[in-house]
Amino acid sequence: MTPEEKYGFGPRFYRSQMGHGRFKAFEVSFKDSDLWIGVDSKSFIPDMVDFARSSLIALRQELEEFILRCPQFRTSFSPIEIGPFAPDVAISMCNAGKIAGTGPMAAVAGAFSEVLGKALKKKFKIGEIIVENGGDIYLDIQKDIVLSVYAGNSPLSGKIGVQISHEISPLGVCTSAGKIGPSVSFGRADAVMVACYNTALSDALATALGNLVTSPEDIKTVITKAQKYSEIISAIIICDDKIGVSGQLSICPINSLP
Repeated sequence: MTPEEKYGFGPRFYRSQMGHGRFKAFEVSFKDSDLWIGVDSKSFIPDMVDFARSSLIALRQELEEFILRCPQFRTSFSPIEIGPFAPDVAISMCNAGKIAGTGPMAAVAGAFSEVLGKALKKKFKIGEIIVENGGDIYLDIQKDIVLSVYAGNSPLSGKIGVQISHEISPLGVCTSAGKIGPSVSFGRADAVMVACYNTALSDALATALGNLVTSPEDIKTVITKAQKYSEIISAIIICDDKIGVSGQLSICPINSLP
C-alpha cells in the first residue's frame, strides 16, 4: 500500500515545478508527514537527507507521545491550554491556535516545516532553504523568489505568483484549501494563502480564514478580517475565478510554470 493510499495525501505533482536549478531538492516522509526540501545547490550534501528524515521521525514521535497524554490536542477544533512541560513544537502549535482561534493541529504542517528547516540550517552550512509540507512552506532565502499559488481547479491556479523579498526572510507561507487536500476545512476556497514570520501561525491563520470562505462573495469580508491581524504579512484568497489580496507582498501573473 502506498503512503497516498494509507494516509490520504496525494502525489505532490506541483513539486516538480519547484526550485528549478536554484535548489537541490529531496523528499522525506514518515507516516502522513511528507516534506519537500530544497537547499541551494552549493550548500547541499547527501548527509542532509538522512538528517532530515531522522529529525522528522523524532519530531513526529515526540508529538505523538505527547498526544497520548493529552488526546484533546489532536481532536480539538478550538484553542486549548497545555502545561509548560509539553514539547516545544506542541507549545508553538498551541500558541498559534490561540491567536487564530483554531485547534492546535491546524498548525502542525507549518510547525513541522519551520522546525525541520531551522534544524537543517543549524546543523549544516546552508545558504538558502525551503521546506514545503502539504502546501505549507518555511523559507529562508538570500535572493528574492516568486511562489506560485496552487489553487486546485480554479482557473487562476498556477497563474498567480507571490513575490517574496529576501529582506523579510525567514518567514512562513501557508495555504489552506476547502476543495482539495486531506486537511480539515469548513470553507470552500480554492486557496487561502497567509504569510507570517511564524510558520505555525501562518498555517493556523490560513485554516481559520479558509473556514470563512464559502463562496466568492465572502472574499472581501475575509480579506478585511485578515487585515486586522498584525501578525499577517500578506493574505491571498482564491475562490473560483475571483481573488482577493492584502498586505505588503506583491503578486504577479505567471503565464505558465517552467
